[in-house]
Amino acid sequence: MNKVEGLHHLGICTADMKAQIEFFTDKLGMELQALYWMHGVEDTWHGFLRLNDESSVAFVCNPKIQNIPRVLGESHAGNPGANCAGGAMQHVAFKVKNHEELLAMRDRLRSKGGPVMGPLEHGMCCSIYFAGPEDLSLELSYSLEPIDQNLWIDPEVVALAGISEDELQCFKKPAAYQDQGGAVPQPDIAGTPGPHMSNYPDGVYEKVMQIPDEMMFNSVPSDPPVKVPH
Repeated sequence: MNKVEGLHHLGICTADMKAQIEFFTDKLGMELQALYWMHGVEDTWHGFLRLNDESSVAFVCNPKIQNIPRVLGESHAGNPGANCAGGAMQHVAFKVKNHEELLAMRDRLRSKGGPVMGPLEHGMCCSIYFAGPEDLSLELSYSLEPIDQNLWIDPEVVALAGISEDELQCFKKPAAYQDQGGAVPQPDIAGTPGPHMSNYPDGVYEKVMQIPDEMMFNSVPSDPPVKVPH
């Protein structure tokens, strides 16, 4: 059974937290949910904008980000069909309910000076496209029914991707996994193929991954930053 049920939050770096908050609240109508010092990360803010009760778009901001260049075609795609580096976010599509709400959001964006392309009917979804601050490439989409694997997995593309028929069947219906109640120990960092998190100072990643799970659980503050009197 698939235990990954949806988006909790999508993290995006920003050099201008205020500009991102202003865009997502004014242009898209999202509510600011949280803005606080990012736990365990020096000199860094975390900002959360509400998608629904379970999902948010989250921004990460610190002074060093403004010194990292945005290079179209490398760090950023710049539009939903352009290239950027593997592992980087090419675009993000947020969900709306139906065509009426898609057009309402297009009206909202255009009325606030934001050019919008679409709607474009893809068959498996219908979408509009627009830009966000700092060269974000954004999309709003709706689907009226779940995507049908039998209709939308193209055999030609499967072959070009080097996927065999046996692999395809595994990808379409991954094997069940019997969890062990959290009892599986951390693998040996030096001996496991990973993937591994990167961009840590030398030796820090290995040290962090050796911290016992029970110590990691309560290793950062978890109380809200604002104390409400009872």
